[in-house]
This record gives sequence, structure tokens and C-alpha cells, in this order.
Amino acid sequence: MRPSVPVSVLVRTCAASCMAVAAVNAGEASSDKQMAIEVSKAGPDYAVQGDYLGESGGKPLAAQVIALGGGSFRAVFEPGGFPGEGWDGATRVEVEGKTAGEKTPFGESGYHGTISGDAFSGTTAAGTAFTLKKVLRVSPTALAKPPAGALVLFDGSNTDAWKDAKIETLDGEKVLNYGAETRKNFTSYQLHVEFREPFKPFGRGQDRGNSGIYIHHTYEIQVLDSYGLKPENNDIGSLYTVVTPLVNACYPPLSWQTYDIDWQGPTFDAAGAKTKNAMVTVKLNGLLVLDHTEVKSGTGANKKKPETPQGGPLWLQDHHNPVYFRNIWLVGKP
Repeated sequence: MRPSVPVSVLVRTCAASCMAVAAVNAGEASSDKQMAIEVSKAGPDYAVQGDYLGESGGKPLAAQVIALGGGSFRAVFEPGGFPGEGWDGATRVEVEGKTAGEKTPFGESGYHGTISGDAFSGTTAAGTAFTLKKVLRVSPTALAKPPAGALVLFDGSNTDAWKDAKIETLDGEKVLNYGAETRKNFTSYQLHVEFREPFKPFGRGQDRGNSGIYIHHTYEIQVLDSYGLKPENNDIGSLYTVVTPLVNACYPPLSWQTYDIDWQGPTFDAAGAKTKNAMVTVKLNGLLVLDHTEVKSGTGANKKKPETPQGGPLWLQDHHNPVYFRNIWLVGKP
């Protein structure tokens, strides 16, 4: 029996053979070893890491396999499916693994098993067999077309809307560099932006694909490779350091991910005093992570400016990590 798959998310099998192998540059700093910004150069560890979905005892089971560098991995087992897509929200089992030859075994007791090619098979702590296959999840809003009246900020053709912007080519696609800032200021809007985290297996915490969607240079929606982690208030999907996301909807690194942000800026009276706080609703990869969240003050850690009725630019934070962007557009609101 196939496990049920939410209709809001497209899931397709992804054979490990599609991943090319590249050498590790041992001369780089430790956190940059094995780092890759293109799938075609990501190496053998990238072929192992990622999403696995199947069943155990007739019930859906998911595993998120996190690359930790040098052939080491952590598998996070989630009964019911991925977070926000069937997971029971409570049971979470972590097991360490290490590649040996053509296979990657995990654990010796409790949950344990082996990844071989695109298959992950083994036994749960209760002794029930599981069989999982590697899948590639695709956001339901990936490559979403801008609606009528939208302002297209980046479609791969030019950087006219931006300062400090440069177009690069990754895996044959035109993308926007991190650090770009819009020439125009905006106050309230609905924003669509797509981004891709680098594969950085030796990175840890805030060193693993760190960037941010900065609104008005005052408020930050965090961008980070938080794949497989318990969500915290400085992880992907958070209102940085202030509000923890409702669910960790992060995809594996080098996947294209989407933010759909509904931003209502603060209001001010004629004397310039704030009369109403900003409000934000955020969907990450189609899943609600911030729900009509009140924003009482600035949240950004870099270039933070005071709240003003004039709003400000959109800034794709340069946090010294190669995070890239595509398909950016917004629809203004009153």
C-alpha cells in the first residue's frame, strides 16, 4: 500500500543516480568542506541526504536524512509523514549513520536500517520493518506566475529593480545573488520569493546557509538551512529571534524553496506616533509557519532601522553564505 501524499505538495521519486559526484576540496575552512551551490557538483554525500517516504506496518513513515560532512549523517524518523504533511507532531527518533562503501547503515538497535541507492530499509524500535524511497518534494507555489497588477522584481532577465545585484547561473538557471536590495521602498504587500540554500554539510547552526528576507531593513524573516531540525526562533520560517515557526517546513539544501509573505506595515498618526503594530502571515513551501503574527518592533540583526510610515526596501541579506534567489514579485496593499 502506498502512503498517502498531501495533494498540496508534489512528490516524485528521485533516483540517486541523478546526483553527480565531485571531489572534496580539503584546503577550505572546515565549515566549507564539501560545500556546493550546484547539484551537479554536490558529491556523494548529497546523494544520500534528503527525504525518504514509505511505510512501516501499513502506516506512513518519513525520514529526513541530514548530511553532517565526511560521510556522516543523522536520520530523523517521523511517523505519519513529513512535518506539516502527516507527521503526528510528537514522535521523533534520531539515529546516526556513516557511509561504508556503497551503503550507509544507521544504528544497531531501536530504529536501524541501511540506505542503498535511493532505498532506505530497516526496522523500527518495535521490530516492524520499514521500506522508504527517496523523494524530491516540490513546493506547490514554485515558479508561481505573478498575478495581474503584480510588480515583477526578478524573472531572470535583468536586475533593473535592484541595487548591488548580479545575475549568476546555477545548474543552467539564471538566479539573483544574495545581498541585493530593491531600488524602491514598499510599505504593505504580498510577496513571493524563491530561494535555494547551499549544500554545506560541515556547517552548523547559523553557519549553514544563513540569509534573510528583510522588510524595510527593520524586520527579518529568517532564511537558513534548518532541514530536519526542531524549529527554534532563529530557524527558517521564524520572525527572527522573536517568533518560532509553527512547523519546520524546510526542504533539503539545494532544493528550490518558496516564501509567500503577507505583510501589513505598522500605521502611524499625523504626529508620527505608531498606532498599530505590523502584522505578518508567512507560508514556507506552501505550509503556514507564521499566522497573523503581530510584529511589535524591529527584529533584524543587521542594518536594523527604526519603524517608519514610509516603509523601506526589500533586502536579501548578505550573511556571507551563498544563498540564491529567483522568481520574485509582489502585489502592493493599502
